[in-house]
Amino acid sequence: MRPLVITGEVARKAICRKVLVAPLGEVVTIGPETRTQAQNRMLHPLLTDISEQCEWMGKPRPMLQWKTIMVSAHAIATGQPNEMVIGIEGEVVNLRESTASMGKARFSSLMEYVLAWGSMNRVKWTEPERVAA
Repeated sequence: MRPLVITGEVARKAICRKVLVAPLGEVVTIGPETRTQAQNRMLHPLLTDISEQCEWMGKPRPMLQWKTIMVSAHAIATGQPNEMVIGIEGEVVNLRESTASMGKARFSSLMEYVLAWGSMNRVKWTEPERVAA
């Protein structure tokens, strides 16, 4: 079933009616709007551009490592808590925020952070029309 969006009082009442007749065992979740498909398609290409043009701590990093670096940095920049723990094998683990659970506004903020960082570090975006969108 597709998500139902509360757009006004009429929609709110219609959604409530659906909940009242839903079978037992069904799950209802209420939360902020999740990120859009356009946002989903944009983050990894941006991080790929960064991974192909930048180094971190003296060496190139693959896209998924840049994702971890950017999500962690964005959390600090926006005042979110940061927790580092010692992992099972004695390694240091950053318990970072999940991009999959970010709402539309939070994900948009992350994208703006990535774009700003890349621009300040002279990243040449491979799909400039995507950046302008």
